[in-house]
Amino acid sequence: MIFFSKYLVPKGYTGITVFPFVFVKHKDLKGDKVLINHESIHLKQQLELLVLPFYMFYFIEFVIRFIQYGNWYRAYRNISFEREAYINENNLDYLKTRSFWCFMKYV
Repeated sequence: MIFFSKYLVPKGYTGITVFPFVFVKHKDLKGDKVLINHESIHLKQQLELLVLPFYMFYFIEFVIRFIQYGNWYRAYRNISFEREAYINENNLDYLKTRSFWCFMKYV
């Protein structure tokens, strides 16, 4: 389910996925197929890790990447979950062929 919420999406981001919902910052983004595909990849990742472990792994990896890069944006972009989603967001058929725990290739 896709919802519009300019308050739940953090500043500097256009969308956020909190299983089982996708929140976008602006109403017109609901039709952005690339953004929705990116967030759908996150939904699949969250489902594979049974949701709560996904968030724990995401946070721990962010901290490690932040220490590694010393920069919030570079740390965020290098989290394995984000790398998988950004690299494949333009492939609208990606989720049809994606293998289980594919994000591990990006760690």
